[in-house]
Amino acid sequence: MFDIGFAELLVVAVVALLVLGPEKLPMAARTCGLWLGRVRRTVSNIQREINEELRVEEMRRTTAINKEKLDEELSEMRKPFSTTESDAAVPESRAEARQDSKPGADEASLKKSTDND
Repeated sequence: MFDIGFAELLVVAVVALLVLGPEKLPMAARTCGLWLGRVRRTVSNIQREINEELRVEEMRRTTAINKEKLDEELSEMRKPFSTTESDAAVPESRAEARQDSKPGADEASLKKSTDND
């Protein structure tokens, strides 16, 4: 990320020693280390959350694709049954039409049902 070599780090350490002095340098180094650790943990947490969101989004996308495939297969499987049901409905409607076309058919069935009671 940063192109900092050993020589540059040595120069920064010498300048820090001259500016802060030997008494404050250990405390400054410790504080700097704590901040660096917090920054690393924060970046790590953010990366983990982003990866988790990407994984969840990929799972949603995969689930949607699989659902579409299953819906297509289900509709294809229902096609033979829907044509069979419509074929079965046709003879029933023809029988009803025949019954309606006979005059007095309903009256005869009514008389039979009342005679049985």
